[in-house]
Amino acid sequence: MLSLATANVARGLLLVCLCLLLTGSPVKAGEPPILAAASDLQFALTEAAEQFQQETGHALRLNFGSSGNFRRQIAQGAPFELYLSADERYVQALYKEGHTQDEGVIYAIGRLVWLQRAGRGDLPSADAPLAGVEAALEAQVSGTTERIALANPEHAPYGVAAQQVLEHAGLWQQTEALRVLGENVSQAAQFALSDDARGGLVAYSLALAPALSERSEYVLIPEAWHSPLRQRMVLTNQAGDVATAFYQWLQEEEGQSILRTYGFSVE
Repeated sequence: MLSLATANVARGLLLVCLCLLLTGSPVKAGEPPILAAASDLQFALTEAAEQFQQETGHALRLNFGSSGNFRRQIAQGAPFELYLSADERYVQALYKEGHTQDEGVIYAIGRLVWLQRAGRGDLPSADAPLAGVEAALEAQVSGTTERIALANPEHAPYGVAAQQVLEHAGLWQQTEALRVLGENVSQAAQFALSDDARGGLVAYSLALAPALSERSEYVLIPEAWHSPLRQRMVLTNQAGDVATAFYQWLQEEEGQSILRTYGFSVE
């Protein structure tokens, strides 16, 4: 027969096991929350997280990638507490499936640019922002291959916008052989500045980052040429106090000011 102490221990272990089954993973108290963020936020959110930590003492673990991939991972139980998507539809889908606390909020409106290496050639004008694409097509006729970079439209919202821009200009089919796809828009920006690329269609926020602006130049793409890049963030069902505090902080003036610095429109 089990002693009373042994029975209590067994009962406690049973409760722990039940908690693990319900949550899917153990709660690790004191560890920084893990955030999933669209890669167009690579510089803006890093700066915001650093400022938040200076003010509150709370660190954050940032993961950057394509919004579509994160949407799938969260649905499969990935331990992200806050999800910042570049396309609000991914957040809305997760909410309908019961993976988030609510529908979240719009935190920014993104913009698309044509980005190229400094000195690569004549910078396209605001009146003809796709002149670089047309130049790459002309070079192809003469036997020279100049790549055009964009994020993969299958899971990257900025890739969808880039495709819409090329379709708007009647250049989508023509550029098929020249396109190089990044897993996300940050990788597409790296491809756009590579030696064999003419340039690429990437996020305005990346073009403004010092790490890229020092060696590149850009021109804004008209907003009417693609669907609005309405970026929505949401707390998942796994969110704790620190993630919740940062979620609120980003909606306040200090957080919004940082986003504006990187070219985002805020509501």
